[in-house]
Amino acid sequence: MAALERAGAAVLSSDRVVHELYESPEVVDAVRSRFGDGVVSGGAVDRPALARRVFATDQDRAWLEALLWPRVQSRTAQWRSELARRPDPPRAAVVEVPLLFEAGMEDTFDATIAVVASEDLRASRAGARGHEALVERSARQLTQQEKAHRATYVVVNDGTVDELGSKLSELLEMLGS
Repeated sequence: MAALERAGAAVLSSDRVVHELYESPEVVDAVRSRFGDGVVSGGAVDRPALARRVFATDQDRAWLEALLWPRVQSRTAQWRSELARRPDPPRAAVVEVPLLFEAGMEDTFDATIAVVASEDLRASRAGARGHEALVERSARQLTQQEKAHRATYVVVNDGTVDELGSKLSELLEMLGS
C-alpha cells in the first residue's frame, strides 16, 4: 500500500477500519454480548481472543462478518465520497480488502487487484505477523487461484517488499494511462 501512496494513490485499509471498529462502543458491546467479557480488554475488542472464538464455528464467524462488513462498506463509501469532494483528488483511490470476494464487495469497485503468493509463503508471512487461527482463517478464504480468476488484475507477490511495490507502482501507472 505504501508503494501505491508514493505513486499518488489514496489508500484505505479495510483491516485498519476493522481495528477502529473494534474500539467503537457499538461493536465492543455487540461482541461482548455475543462472546462475553473474555474477548474485551481495555475497552476494546481483544482481537486474538476473538479470533480464537470466532473462527471456531461457521455460525460465530458469520455473525461477526454480518456485524463488521456493512460497517466497513459504509466507511469505504464515506472515504470515497470525501476523496471525490477534494479540490485536487488523488489519481487513484485504492481500498485494501483481504476478503473482498468473500464479502461480495467486488462490484463496488471499478477494478480489482489480487495480490497472490504461494500458500506456504502466505502462511509464513501471516505467522510472522502474529495472526491467530491461521488454519481457520485460510479455510474461510478463497484460494489464490480463485481470487486471481475473479480479479481484474493479478500481481504475484513472491519477492521482497520493494519488488511488490515496484509491481504495484507499474500497475497504477498503467491504470492511469
